[in-house]
Amino acid sequence: MKRLIVNADDFALTRLVSQGILDAHYYGIVTSTSLMANGGAFEEAIAMAMRAPQLSVGVHLALTHGIPVSPASGVPTLVDTHGRLYLTARQLLNGIVTHGISLREIELELRAQISKVLRAGIIVTHLDGHKHMQVLPGISEIVIRLAQEFGVPSVRCPMEELPLAWLPRSLRDAQAVVFRQRLAGRAVSWFARRFRLKLVQAGLNYPTHFYGLSQTGLLNVERLEEILRGLPEGTSELMCHPGYADPLLAKTGTRLLAQREIESRALMSRRTRELVISEGIQLVSYSDFARAIHGSQETGHDLGVRTATCCDRRD
Repeated sequence: MKRLIVNADDFALTRLVSQGILDAHYYGIVTSTSLMANGGAFEEAIAMAMRAPQLSVGVHLALTHGIPVSPASGVPTLVDTHGRLYLTARQLLNGIVTHGISLREIELELRAQISKVLRAGIIVTHLDGHKHMQVLPGISEIVIRLAQEFGVPSVRCPMEELPLAWLPRSLRDAQAVVFRQRLAGRAVSWFARRFRLKLVQAGLNYPTHFYGLSQTGLLNVERLEEILRGLPEGTSELMCHPGYADPLLAKTGTRLLAQREIESRALMSRRTRELVISEGIQLVSYSDFARAIHGSQETGHDLGVRTATCCDRRD
């Protein structure tokens, strides 16, 4: 059986990003989302999630964007002079290696983010990280410890098994942005391979296969079709970033602007929904995944049929 979790990142980044994710759930193939506790539209996202009981909600742990949930004075090595989280993933790694960044502060902030989501009434089904920071040494151990502490059953492991044939031989063979994204995917997957061993040892769940890393900023109907046609047996996760662009989104500093609308259309297209059905793919959420792992009788519903039917009125 081919099972697929389609997880939309950045829920609560802005109201229109959250609305795009919700639309891609109602009228497309999105089954789960990851909520930013420090997102600018947090309260609105919570209200949206409460109206979508079949949408599994995890925490999108953030150390590289926005205002911290904990007081900025308590995490001085993580914030700039304006009290904002600003470090890139590379700076985080360098800071951890050189002891310039406090792991105690990282744990304090990540615990505060999970606690905020739980207090809002969300049943947290999984954890993942903005910019995949959960796979970095030092941070990975904290994320695992917090998942165990809060009883979160699953953690994303972004290890993408990208065929070597997908890597261009030179920059002349592909657009530079494609080349850079695939190299970035290789780097994240290298750390994720080690992270996976830690998840196994900790007894935490993760989908066996992962997609969307090398396609970040590039996912459209054609690339989505390529992923769906090549989906292996077992449970896979597809990471995506649907949403609608507006001036507020541009102010967040994200590089994914118009691309979010391209992904929204791809995830809601009739072509995509029909392919899910013809390929025999069972769409499942992170909630379904956890229940199946623990042997519950309530395994994933055939959401592919449900979404394909209800979405016809969108076309």
